[in-house]
Amino acid sequence: MATLTARSAQADTVRTDAVVVGVARSKKGMVAVDAASETAKAFGRSFVPTLTSLGFEGKPGQVAKLPSGHVVRTPLTVAVGLGDLAELDREGLRRAAAAGVRAVSNGVSVALALPVDEAADVQAVGEGALLALYEYDRYRTSESNGRPGDVVVLCDKARSKQVKEAVERADTVARAVGLARDWVNTPPNDLTPELFADAISAHRSKGKVKVNVLDEKDLAKQGCGGILGVGVGSDHPPRLVSVTYSPRKPKAKIALVGKGITFDSGGLSLKPGAAMMTMKCDMSGAAAVVAATYAIAELGLPVAVTAYASLAENLPSGTATRPGDVLTMRNGKTVEVLNTDAEGRLVLGDALDMAVEAEPDLVVDVATLTGACRVALGTRVAGVLSNDDAMRELMPQVSDRAGEPMWPLPIPEEVTRKVKDSAIADLRQHNPEPYAGTLFAAAFLREFVRDTRWVHLDIAGPAFNEGEPFGYTPKGGTGAAVRTLVRLVQEVAEDNLPRTG
Repeated sequence: MATLTARSAQADTVRTDAVVVGVARSKKGMVAVDAASETAKAFGRSFVPTLTSLGFEGKPGQVAKLPSGHVVRTPLTVAVGLGDLAELDREGLRRAAAAGVRAVSNGVSVALALPVDEAADVQAVGEGALLALYEYDRYRTSESNGRPGDVVVLCDKARSKQVKEAVERADTVARAVGLARDWVNTPPNDLTPELFADAISAHRSKGKVKVNVLDEKDLAKQGCGGILGVGVGSDHPPRLVSVTYSPRKPKAKIALVGKGITFDSGGLSLKPGAAMMTMKCDMSGAAAVVAATYAIAELGLPVAVTAYASLAENLPSGTATRPGDVLTMRNGKTVEVLNTDAEGRLVLGDALDMAVEAEPDLVVDVATLTGACRVALGTRVAGVLSNDDAMRELMPQVSDRAGEPMWPLPIPEEVTRKVKDSAIADLRQHNPEPYAGTLFAAAFLREFVRDTRWVHLDIAGPAFNEGEPFGYTPKGGTGAAVRTLVRLVQEVAEDNLPRTG
């Protein structure tokens, strides 16, 4: 990953291979803002006319490349549009930084001259740049595309403690997102449940965490019928991995639970072939909670966090769970399985029961759980469901500050009744009707959290980008929810989240 620093140099004198300057729109036309203004002055009166001749209008994310010649020290100047300056927020800064560094295809270093008034602005710019420079090239035999390896954020207060901490946070969060992306992008033959558990255990972090792995024998002793029932059709047995960060005198205790289906064929309720093509991403929730926990530990936040990654491979075979089978979950409840392609809720149920047993103040689960959520919210917005009204409203606000859009959804009583409408077991695993799939799945999960305050994040849409890269989001694994989880714990540490019940 690229190296991130902050420097107090001017945009027209900084010694890098390229400089990205922010250009906003105003009533008087386009104007270079803050740190970029010196570059505009160096170019003189030709700056705006030249941009205009290139079709540049200062729209958000729009870029134009200008050979610098002898006007400024950098060989290349990249103008990036900021839109209306009054409407520019930190997400806009992330996207502007991303657009700028993406435009630099041949250079070792790039400086970012964007409007950064506060340390949090520096963090946003740094995150956007580092996330945009992510590449997954483990299986490529050709060389990298030559994107910048050094990123410099230009800032007047670069030497201040606040800015240095902001740079560190941006670097830590971006590396965590990159780790989650790497795991999601790994082919399923190289990330079976055992191999994923090994990768989690082998990861080297600056923060002190404790990793514990339960194998299939341990899961049987624990009575984890959901995880075992999903994994029984595969030659690769399931695992449940916990990653625990325990700071001194924590302000709160949070559990994070992630769905880790390393490949989802649908089991005996087999998916169509085309629908399996991206099913290596069905472990995105587990990747997110583990990567976020490592980041939280590295940042030293005063909140105790344990991540539970529930890992299994869902395949059809002569030993696979059948529609109509009944499984006994870790909490003792029996579940009638009606669709083996609704396996995520089964592995989460056991992990949630284990998480709440430790009596956390809050449990958050993350899962690529339902196609219905993609239908409802599209591919860039996650769903938020909860047993706590305040948390259901607060989580989208937290995620918005992190730059990850989420939307609150209800768990109606009539849906809860359907979960309990099995003729032979305590619970039915699948919705008897072809709608409200996301709500039904959340209502099912609620049966395993007891009275603990709980939030469910359905990231089925934003976890994997099948299209072209956009903003700072690459094609493939996106690392969805990592930034939101880190931001949540940060706000808990800062007492910015009100106590709810």
